[in-house]
Amino acid sequence: MRIALPDCTMPESKPETLDLVALESRVDDLIRTVGQLKTENSALRSQQDNLINERATLIEKTEQARSRIESMITRLRAMETRS
Repeated sequence: MRIALPDCTMPESKPETLDLVALESRVDDLIRTVGQLKTENSALRSQQDNLINERATLIEKTEQARSRIESMITRLRAMETRS
């Protein structure tokens, strides 16, 4: 986004004009940086959501495995006591 400055009749060599050009350049750089940061932030949020979902899936699978193992141990103990 550029802000249109009024056309000044000052020659280009005046320090005020040079300051405005430098300021405009800096503002343009900052606008680009903000855009890049927004894109990066969006990508990181998406990655975080994916990792949170993956973590939840892994926790669920771990609990299922734990339950199956506990069940097997219980059955083995029951078989042991019958023998």
